[in-house]
Amino acid sequence: MRTLCASTLIGEFFVIGFAGLVAMKQDDLSMGAVWTVCGVAMALCVLLCGVLTRPGALGVGWALQGALVVSGYWVGTMLFLGVIFAGLWWASIHYGRKVDEIKARHAAAAAGAPGPVSAGTRPPL
Repeated sequence: MRTLCASTLIGEFFVIGFAGLVAMKQDDLSMGAVWTVCGVAMALCVLLCGVLTRPGALGVGWALQGALVVSGYWVGTMLFLGVIFAGLWWASIHYGRKVDEIKARHAAAAAGAPGPVSAGTRPPL
């Protein structure tokens, strides 16, 4: 799960940076405010990559996804991209957990430990 979630966060890092470039061209937003918000969000993406296994990290990730959707108020394209990345975040968590479960079954079968899969059969992929 960690690898899939980190990949999603790194993709968001770049999207937030490009959204900052678009937002700074708007007359009603100051460049300092745009880059402060974008810089904090980009730093949060990178920091979350390192702490994904800690309690609460996935919740902070969900908050970041919500912030991306809300940023669509200022940069219209971010509404679409925020929804896309929220879906990717959900898929990263959902399928990442399934992959982790399958890896654990494979490791248990290889070690000969009793588990849901007997040592003589190959676990499903």
